[in-house]
Amino acid sequence: MPLSQIRSLFPVLKNPANRHRAVGLDFDQWHDAFANTFSEGQARAAYERYHIPAPGNIVGSSSLANLHPGHADTHVDFHNADRAPLLFISGEHDHLMPPKVQQSNAKHYKAEGTTTEFNVFPGRSHLMAVQEGWQEIADYALDWALDHS
Repeated sequence: MPLSQIRSLFPVLKNPANRHRAVGLDFDQWHDAFANTFSEGQARAAYERYHIPAPGNIVGSSSLANLHPGHADTHVDFHNADRAPLLFISGEHDHLMPPKVQQSNAKHYKAEGTTTEFNVFPGRSHLMAVQEGWQEIADYALDWALDHS
C-alpha cells in the first residue's frame, strides 16, 4: 500500500493534533478500506449506517508503538497458554486486514496446548459481516467456537 494511501486512511498521520480528537474517514477512504467489494450504492448505504469517527489516540498510539520503550497499549503476549481458542477470519479482498496479515497474526500465537486457526472467505471485503451471505460466516464462526469449546 503506498504511503499516500496509508496517510489518507489514518488521519492522525496527516495531522498529529488529531490524536486528541475523534476522526473519521471520508466516503472514498471508507469504501476502499472497509467495503471495496461493494457497489458504490451498497457502500454508500453501509457508510451511512456504520461509519463513525474513532478516537485518534488509538491510531496514534499504535503508529508510534515501536518508538516507545517497554510494553505499549498494543503489546500482545503471543505465548499465553491460558487463553481461549482463537479464530482469525479474513475476506479474500480485505484491504484493512488482508489474508496474509491475518495468517501471519495467527502464526504468532504459538503457546503449547492452545488452538489458533485461520480461514479466508472468498470474495469478501473487511465488512464481510454485513455483506449478502453473512450468515455463512456467522455459522462458520459459531460452529468453530462450539467445536473448540
